[in-house]
Amino acid sequence: MQEPLLGAEGPDYDTFPEKPPPSPGVRTRDGALQNKRLFLATFAAVLGNFSFGYALVYTSPVIPALENSSDPDLHLTKTQASWFGSVFTLGAAAGGLSAMVLNDLLGRKLSIMFSAVPSAAGYALMAGAHGLWMLLLGRMLTGFAGGLTAACIPVYVSEIAPPGVRGALGATPQLMAVFGSLFLYALGLLLPWRWLAVAGEGPALLMILLLSLMPNSPRFLLSRGRDEEALQALAWLRGAGADVHREFEQIQDNVRRQSSQMSWAEARDPHMYRPILIALLMRFLQQLTGITPVLVYLQSIFDSTAVLLPPQDDAAIVGAVRLLSVLIAALTMDLAGRKVLLFVSGYAMGWGPITWLLMSEILPLRARGMASGLCVLVSWLTAFILTKSFLLVVNASGLQVPFFFFAAVCLVNLLFTGCCVPETKGRSLEQIESFFRTGRRSFLR
Repeated sequence: MQEPLLGAEGPDYDTFPEKPPPSPGVRTRDGALQNKRLFLATFAAVLGNFSFGYALVYTSPVIPALENSSDPDLHLTKTQASWFGSVFTLGAAAGGLSAMVLNDLLGRKLSIMFSAVPSAAGYALMAGAHGLWMLLLGRMLTGFAGGLTAACIPVYVSEIAPPGVRGALGATPQLMAVFGSLFLYALGLLLPWRWLAVAGEGPALLMILLLSLMPNSPRFLLSRGRDEEALQALAWLRGAGADVHREFEQIQDNVRRQSSQMSWAEARDPHMYRPILIALLMRFLQQLTGITPVLVYLQSIFDSTAVLLPPQDDAAIVGAVRLLSVLIAALTMDLAGRKVLLFVSGYAMGWGPITWLLMSEILPLRARGMASGLCVLVSWLTAFILTKSFLLVVNASGLQVPFFFFAAVCLVNLLFTGCCVPETKGRSLEQIESFFRTGRRSFLR
């Protein structure tokens, strides 16, 4: 196929203008949104990530408390503690597997709302636990909810956001997850472990209330033939006075060309499998950096080191640093670009928020629901293996062995970023998808 020219006309190529016009609802000078509805819809969705971050690190203050519990039914051995910490990731893997179906069956918004059901049930089980099985089941249910939201929320946010601010809004899922973790660490200084579980119910219930008032993704509505509802949703998201017809026509044209579900034969087409493979490897490598076991056992890690502050205070400080780092990433992602932050920043500024955003940006529309669930499944199965084995390796060989391994993975991530990850800053989802169809190399530079 002939190499497409910058700004060339045609169904595949006019999505690559040399200077993309400002997106509807975005100011040309500073990229700030002209309406607040998009922020509200994003906030409603990412409350699910707040619950996810809260649930992920719930064990950090709880494991030390239960290891010292005088109740024989709740006293945890080292092996039981490793299961209590890691079973969340098995639930998250199951949630990602479910998202492969629910994301396209119910839609992004309803799938996110559905996640509140297992989340609330899981916290209730842990709050009233009288045995290990209730703790494990509750932990698995909150993990299921987290895996479902991890697959659905980035897709929803990327599909409702215009290109000029998609980076900033795409960082909000990770931002809220970090904020949820910090909130848990802070409450852990004040509340006993049962009340920590009770407090976890609030964000999920608030998410249902707010998200029920928000529109669904216009792209999902168009894929279901609900064109009028999709236009109304896009107009609501872009605000009064915004001319959404050009954007709507581009989305509509892309959806019509991909109206059927992807077949297994099509999965062998490079423009389908390349972005899916890149997204899968990003999620796999992100987990291999060791972030999940470090966060799950953070207070226990500090217990085993000669630090001056109490372990629970150290955990709260780590949460605050992560929150600040993700805030910086959110503010700079649409200016510096995705690849630059992946190269020069640590986890919280780079491989934390950006891999979730890139996953939702590069996956083709026809496979977006299924492939995002597959990415989460791979991610959390990897996290389970690492989390389950982490304490065993530390007890046998010390902290240095897993941390040297995590450092080596970070070097591999740099090579992967340079060779395989495209820059998506300032591009619409249709433009990104057109790149993988045409294979135009200049898009990567």
